[in-house]
Amino acid sequence: MPSTPSAPDARPTRPGPFRLVVLRHAKSAWPDAEDRDRPLAPRGRRDAPAAGRRLADAGCLPDAVVCSPSRRTRETWELVAEQFAAAPPVTFDDRVYGASAARLLDVVRETPAGVRTLLLIGHQPGVQDLVLSLAGGGDDEALARVREKFPTSGLAVLESPVPWPEFGAGGALLADFAVPRGVKHKSGE
Repeated sequence: MPSTPSAPDARPTRPGPFRLVVLRHAKSAWPDAEDRDRPLAPRGRRDAPAAGRRLADAGCLPDAVVCSPSRRTRETWELVAEQFAAAPPVTFDDRVYGASAARLLDVVRETPAGVRTLLLIGHQPGVQDLVLSLAGGGDDEALARVREKFPTSGLAVLESPVPWPEFGAGGALLADFAVPRGVKHKSGE
């Protein structure tokens, strides 16, 4: 008797982790302007593309981006996005500007279900506090570095098996923390 192909396995597969990438904006300048209008400094213009390359090289490309509407975060996003083959949709959310970790978590919890990797671009101290609040474990050395300092262009990658509305304190693992730096040109720029 010929064998018949077996039926596909009907057991539900556990979805892969949801990934939250938290990026502090690149180094900003301090001109005589309102805080929201501060542009990136030359170092920030070098470092932001390096952050984008780091994400692209790691295959950690976002499905969606939520970004503070400040000039320095917008400029950071533009330079990061140039490193991707295709830029995902971005939302400039006023709630992210100067937000606490609790406010940022509220924003994260509103992420649509179809988004598996979310990039959040914001400011200190909220981004650092959010990462430390969510990280219930992970790379010990990376956790220690996040506790010590979350510099400009710092990138934290958190992974969690639960969907966005269920994100909460200690429910994620810190998979990576990096501070990509661009190459300084001989001209000093």
